Amino acid sequence: MPTRKTINAFLDELASSSPAPGGGSVAALAGALGAGLVSMVCALTIGKKKYADVEGEMKKIQVQSEALRGQFTALVDRDTDAFNKVMETYALPKETEPQKALRAAAIRAATKEASLVPLEVMKHCIDGLALAQNVAASGNVNSVSDAGVAALMLHAACEGAALNVKINLNGLDDTDFVGWKVEEVDSILKTSRMMVEEVQGIVASRLEKH
Repeated sequence: MPTRKTINAFLDELASSSPAPGGGSVAALAGALGAGLVSMVCALTIGKKKYADVEGEMKKIQVQSEALRGQFTALVDRDTDAFNKVMETYALPKETEPQKALRAAAIRAATKEASLVPLEVMKHCIDGLALAQNVAASGNVNSVSDAGVAALMLHAACEGAALNVKINLNGLDDTDFVGWKVEEVDSILKTSRMMVEEVQGIVASRLEKH
């Protein structure tokens, strides 16, 4: 499991000729980093007299961001597992017609699952960006740059995950499934791009006044 490795071991494996972990796991990790930064801004706001009026809000956001961090972290491993399962289906026997049919069905099912994992990452990114927006606006101003980085990481996670959804969809012949998912990906991307710009605007404004 990638998340059970040290950072250096993970990076070494990432940089190797092994195709997994790859871009999908990195996208999920970027999401986890973004969520972690949101939690950090909350932690640096809670308990400060200057921010007593938003302490309750920050505590709620911290709970949500920590839950998100856990979900993103799990998705790092799930993406690698999904890729490995796709590879396993390609190794199935294909000597007879029944074997070919079973192999094709297995490849189709595994590829669909491999597209759904990064799509889940994308959905969580929107939740994370909403939290980043809140902490950028109301959190400790001394950590507003961290809120900005959180949003950038979450958006990068969303963009990266989108690429992984699409490359898996390219291997499917289920036109209805592909059409629905491409539409969903494009919609989420549009939302993410809008939200990250909003957060960066808040951050820029607070940095000027700081």
